[in-house]
Amino acid sequence: MPIRSICVYCGSQPGRDPAYIAAGRALGKSIAAHGLRLVYGGGTKGIMGAVAAGVLSNGGQVTGIIPEFLVDMEATRHSLGQLDELIVTEDMHARKHKMFERADAFVTLPGGIGTLEEIVEIMTWAQLGRHEKPMVFANIGGFWDPMLDLITHMREQGFIHRAHLVQPLVIADVEEIVPAILEQGEDRLPSGGEDAVISRL
Repeated sequence: MPIRSICVYCGSQPGRDPAYIAAGRALGKSIAAHGLRLVYGGGTKGIMGAVAAGVLSNGGQVTGIIPEFLVDMEATRHSLGQLDELIVTEDMHARKHKMFERADAFVTLPGGIGTLEEIVEIMTWAQLGRHEKPMVFANIGGFWDPMLDLITHMREQGFIHRAHLVQPLVIADVEEIVPAILEQGEDRLPSGGEDAVISRL
């Protein structure tokens, strides 16, 4: 499957570790450098803003998708005007569906409950056979370790059926994310195999 766009889920807050914002900017730069389009939740603050800025400042293309009620909470209307494409939806459900439609792969940077809910839904759809798009946990500073441990626990206890369909990549080095996605899009395992940088959950 050719990869033309990457959906990034992440926090609208910066978080306490400066590494999160830095990772957002670096991922955005990498997306642009590989000629891909960013699809994201439209926020211009926090890590969301860092990813978008990383793409735009490096000549890349950005599609922001945001529900009307969040425009003034997660963004500024002036900053939204800098995006290549802005889609304002009626509600969160429409936003998530539109993001799924526009994306060829999914990356989850650090974030809160909303970020968690988004990637879990994408994993659920994979388990149900609704898609085979690459999924990545950007495990910056081990941020997602508790979540990954929980998923492993659920699998070991027999609650993740068709587990072969739910195999997100776990990548600690943000520079490795886009190359790994492109390789998986070509139906090949990412280079590096099962190691500390790139692994399968």
